[in-house]
Formats: sequence, structure tokens, C-alpha cells
Amino acid sequence: MQLPFSTAIGILAAFSAVATPVAAQSCPQAAQFGVVIVSPTTLSPGDTFTVNANFTCAAQLGVNPQYTDYYIEVPVNNNGHEPPILLARRTLDASSATPLLDSFTMQLPYAYYFANTGYVVMLETTYPVTGTNGSPYSVVGGVEAPITITNI
Repeated sequence: MQLPFSTAIGILAAFSAVATPVAAQSCPQAAQFGVVIVSPTTLSPGDTFTVNANFTCAAQLGVNPQYTDYYIEVPVNNNGHEPPILLARRTLDASSATPLLDSFTMQLPYAYYFANTGYVVMLETTYPVTGTNGSPYSVVGGVEAPITITNI
């Protein structure tokens, strides 16, 4: 029995869809270094806030974090007087029940902030890659979440 060409193509497409993991298809390239969410997003110095990071898509896209650094940064029009403020340096716990998730709560530092300036919480993900001779080295990629700092 010979299948019509359109039927054969349909079967191949269905098989291809089954063979490809659904979760990997739902990961946008923008999530390559993780996804970071800050809550609340409007803060004053001393306010408590929570940072949640998810590395599920990052791992599916080949990025397995070694270290994570969280900063407050001025992403555009930085006049050179606003260096990043380190919020936390963390290592994911591979033995935890949720090894690709990170969460912490802290107070916004009483730092020098500038009025009418946009800020972000920047997540810098350090991860290993394999060099041309097979030896590992580390690279860094980042994602950000906007925040508003008031009562400066």
C-alpha cells in the first residue's frame, strides 16, 4: 500500500511533534539566562521585597547556572555616578526539591539613588561552557526586571 504524499507528510509532522519535548517548545530565547520577577516593583529605601528567579527554560536552552548575582542597576543614561548595587550572590542548590528556582526576600538598601532615574534588578547568571579543547570556562548572561524607587 502506498500513502499519498500529503498523508505521509502529515504522519511525519505528527511524529516530529511527539518526538519534540513540549516544554522546550514553550521556552523563548529571552529566558536563556533565567526569568527574574521582583515584588513589589515600587520601593523606597528600607522596604522589603522578594526576588524570584526561574531557570527551568535556561536549563532547557543549555544554560545551567553555577552562580547568580543580583544587582540594582541603571540600565540607560547612567551618568557614571551610579555603579551597580549588589543585592545578593547566590548558588543554586542542586539537592533541593526545586533546583532550578531561587527566591529571597530582603530590604532595599539605603543607598544613594537618583530621582527620575529608571532602575532594574539585574540577574547575572554565570554558567560553564566547553572550550574548543574540551576544557570548561565560565561565561555570564543577564536578564532584568524594572523597578521604581521612590522617596529618594
